[in-house]
Amino acid sequence: MQYYSLGKQSPPVNFKTAAITGQAPDKGLYFPSEIPQFTAAQIERFKTLDKASLAFEVMKPYVGGTIDDATLQQICAETIDFDFPLVAITSTISSLELFHGPTLAFKDVGARFMSRCLGYFSKQEKVASASPTTKSTTVLVATSGDTGGAVANGFLGVEGVNVIILYPKGKVSPIQELQLTTCGQNITALEIDGSFDDCQAIVKEAFMDTDLNQQYHLTSANSINVARWLPQQLYYFFAWQQWVKKYQDADGNYPAMHIVVPSGNFGNICAGMMAKASGLPLGHFVAACNANDVVTRYLATEKYEIHTAVATVSNAMDVGNPSNFIRIREILQNNFTHLTNALTSYSINDATTKSTIARVYKTNNYTLDPHGAVAFAAAELYLSKINADPLNKDTQNANDSKVVILETAHPVKFPEVVEEAIGEKIEVPASVQFLLDKTKVSIPLAANYTSFKEWMLQ
Repeated sequence: MQYYSLGKQSPPVNFKTAAITGQAPDKGLYFPSEIPQFTAAQIERFKTLDKASLAFEVMKPYVGGTIDDATLQQICAETIDFDFPLVAITSTISSLELFHGPTLAFKDVGARFMSRCLGYFSKQEKVASASPTTKSTTVLVATSGDTGGAVANGFLGVEGVNVIILYPKGKVSPIQELQLTTCGQNITALEIDGSFDDCQAIVKEAFMDTDLNQQYHLTSANSINVARWLPQQLYYFFAWQQWVKKYQDADGNYPAMHIVVPSGNFGNICAGMMAKASGLPLGHFVAACNANDVVTRYLATEKYEIHTAVATVSNAMDVGNPSNFIRIREILQNNFTHLTNALTSYSINDATTKSTIARVYKTNNYTLDPHGAVAFAAAELYLSKINADPLNKDTQNANDSKVVILETAHPVKFPEVVEEAIGEKIEVPASVQFLLDKTKVSIPLAANYTSFKEWMLQ
């Protein structure tokens, strides 16, 4: 398996190089030279395969021999060593809970996979090099909330890898901030006086900076990195396994599993669409956006207009220029008609987000986080659309009009918004209780590249 740059100006590379460098020299994102195609027989076998074995089979083609099978099996097993339950909220909307990992967010999957891959490659480099001055890998990551904590946890203590996290000051929740600022060891947090887009722009520029690349061996742990992005396919396979088990009839038929994904940088939904493109029989995809609705507007107008990100209560989605949308377009051959047939998008405002949290808690006894609430509200809009369409085959059977939303983070990460909406305190899970006694350690920086570069060179 080779990876080419979507900038189309850089030579193709293997998985190892794509993972280590993060971004192509021409500033383009890497994309696999071919999307693996699973046969009908494989898909049938996937229905009952254990999670670790399924993860290995999905990821093996993408790794392309750069990691031996035994090591890759271990990496996959460790990556998904927690639950991914599919929980019914209503008769038509189920929640795929992706917050049962160590940092209570869906980013745990990608961060754990990537950290173990880079750790493996780092050991390889150390063994192969006779020089004691071989540079360690420095991971740069911009975060709008959950990425930072997941990456910090995934890479903590990994030999030969240092992590620098850039996060927007005052725009992440208290638990999120503690998760990325209290690790120590090989983890450093930079508190940027700006937005997530400012953080992401700094990271992107750093990769193109000759001075920094002479001093550091840089890579990224954002979803622009194939080792972070591609393993996010796995929980779509796990959701589908549970869906089939619940709904498949004696003839092997089951309703389409439409999926609504809260979307910011669009890496998550892009991974799901890759899984579908590889043969996983998923339904329609819906990108649930907040006020940062560049993709929603594009699908409606075919005009891609970038706006400055605005702050919302679903802060992890506050992205004005989503990096991974170009990959979605590539999956669909950059054909706008194909894109609109495969993807729908809705923009949900803060008032609706808050009222949805309150309503679902009161009516269905389920606590949504703000991002899940955006997805739930978008799911209701999508269900109304397909149920009102007399030509839509999904309305031929009421059992077919069902969707899965992705609950991407635990509600405890957003206590102010959620507790105000439900009128109750959220119990802090035991897995993060220890954070409450810790003090954040961060380095404040202005939201410009010059300040960042000066700090790095010092």
